[in-house]
Amino acid sequence: MPKSHTILLAEDVDADAHLTRLAFSEADCKVNLLHVPDGQAAMDFLRRQGPYNDAPRPDLILLDLNMPRMDGREFLRKVKMNDEFSSIPIIVLTTSVAERDISASYRGGAAGYISKPNDMDQFVEAIRRLQNYWLDLVHLPTQ
Repeated sequence: MPKSHTILLAEDVDADAHLTRLAFSEADCKVNLLHVPDGQAAMDFLRRQGPYNDAPRPDLILLDLNMPRMDGREFLRKVKMNDEFSSIPIIVLTTSVAERDISASYRGGAAGYISKPNDMDQFVEAIRRLQNYWLDLVHLPTQ
């Protein structure tokens, strides 16, 4: 039986988080998808601080760029500078298709960049492809 993966979703828009959860379900991805509302909460999650003191280490992080308190760009920079967390792959999952955001994300250490499709069927297919590559094919670090 394949290992169940834990994915941390940092997304400030509850409706987008719900659609992401729905896309994982529709794509028949058996994952533990945990949601936080911004980059600061995502850092607290990784550090197991505050309400996240029992949080599991995520296998993969899906990151929106534009969030309050700490945006995705700053979160990406902080995680990739931290030896404890830098090996966790971070996939930017955002509405932006701006070349500056794409380039900056990769320069900042993102492992991938996915623009959220407007069509739910296309979004489900994007999640299915994410699963096929990141969860089924590649070996993810455990520490």
